[in-house]
Parts: sequence; C-alpha cells; structure tokens
Amino acid sequence: MSLKKSIVLIVIILLLDQISKVYIKTHFMLQENIEVFSWFQIYFIENDGMAWGTKISDFVSFISDRTAKVVLTLFRVVAIFGIGYWLYDATKNKASRILILAVALIFAGALGNIIDSVFYGVLFEDSFNQVATFLPEGGGYDSLLHGRVVDMLYFPLFEVDLPEWFPISGGKRFNFFEPVFNIADMAISTGFIMLIVFNKKAFPKR
Repeated sequence: MSLKKSIVLIVIILLLDQISKVYIKTHFMLQENIEVFSWFQIYFIENDGMAWGTKISDFVSFISDRTAKVVLTLFRVVAIFGIGYWLYDATKNKASRILILAVALIFAGALGNIIDSVFYGVLFEDSFNQVATFLPEGGGYDSLLHGRVVDMLYFPLFEVDLPEWFPISGGKRFNFFEPVFNIADMAISTGFIMLIVFNKKAFPKR
C-alpha cells in the first residue's frame, strides 16, 4: 500500500469525522439524543480527557484539570508526529499492507481527535442548554488547546440485571455497550485491533 493511497484514506476518514462532529455540534444540544434503532442512538456528549472521559488529574492529584488538559493535548500532538513518521517509514520500506493500513487508521483517528482538542474551544460556543454556533462573535467556549472531543455514536445493544453473586457489579444493571464514541475513535480502535489480530502478518519475520 503506497503512501499516496494512505493519505487518501486518511483524508476520507478525517472528512467523515469532522463533518459528523461539526454537524452534531451545530444541530444538537449537549446530551441530546435521537434513537435511530433500539440498539443505536445519536447521543451528543463531549469528552474532556482520554478514553471514556478519563483525565490525567484523576491519577496525578497535584495537577489541575486545565493544566492536565494542555499536557494531554500536547502529548497527542507529539504522538501524531511519531505515528506519521511510522507510516512514512512503513510505506518507504514496503512494509506489509496490514501494517500500513492499521497505522494509517490510527493516524487518521488520532488527528481527528487532536483537531477537536486544539481548535474546538475557539471555534464553537458552549453546547450546554443551547445549540452551538460556529465562529461566534463573542468567541468560543474556551482557549486554544482546551477544546473538548465531540462524541455521538452510542450502541446500547442490551441491558441485564447482574445477579448478586457477580463480582464487583453484583445487583447492578449492566448496559452493553455503554461508551459513546466517534468516527475517529472507530478508526483508532480498528487499527489497534488489526495490529493485534494480524500481528504476524503486520510484523513478518524476515
């Protein structure tokens, strides 16, 4: 798989990701949802941290949430350069198609979420109790590097009441699948799954 084809794939994923996010941001209020099917909803939330809303400050108590947000965003920016070089090197050395495709998916997804984290705070109004506007006259809801990632894909496939004897969550209601995510998250997850499942094809022994 050539670098040119990888770039085309990245651009397509980025466009799908950003178009969906901008549409949700400018047509939905925060936590507004539409049931498409019984097992699929469009549910607008914003993620201020890492996966499933985790924050660096949850683990390092002496760092404020805003400082932790900047650290996380800068880490993502540095990481994307590393992933980009990995993709360039893989295509240059004619690595396996599986590896190049997986890295391209991870790169596209990571870049899609970085755009939210870096720019969305400046570009949009807050979505709390209102539908946000793009480039508001009074400025965005926060400064550069403090944007929140837009998530909207929710798949509550089924719910069950766990028995009392079940470890940790016994007696509670279990919802599968609970996380809300976006197209960029799907690309990242797919890339990582490909590297794990097709590990021998992605990294063949020479």
